[in-house]
Amino acid sequence: MNVVDSSAWIEYFSNGPNASFFAGAIQATDELLVPSLTVYEVFKKVLREQDETSALAMVAHMMQGRLVDLDATSAIAAARLSLEENLPMADAVILVAARSHDAVLWTQDAHFEGKAGVQYRHEKG
Repeated sequence: MNVVDSSAWIEYFSNGPNASFFAGAIQATDELLVPSLTVYEVFKKVLREQDETSALAMVAHMMQGRLVDLDATSAIAAARLSLEENLPMADAVILVAARSHDAVLWTQDAHFEGKAGVQYRHEKG
């Protein structure tokens, strides 16, 4: 199973330098888990920088995977992880989603570099 962080979704959708690194995880939709928080982050960024039609199209692509909602158990686990590993809230929520489903997290967010279960690629550009 795979979880793709918001930074990787944006990289893929914008055909950035690391897009091909994330393509396999994104295109294998039968193995793709999508934390609801990544839907929020991607939609907000694309809405702000482009338009609603583009943002909705990206969300539609994301929804080809299986949505993972944030429940109370995951929220508590993310709060603990945030404190233990000094992660921002969103990053902790996304990492908990991946770990709770034994999934690999794909990202170019430097907060995840060196973390277990993470495929990290340094952001270019």
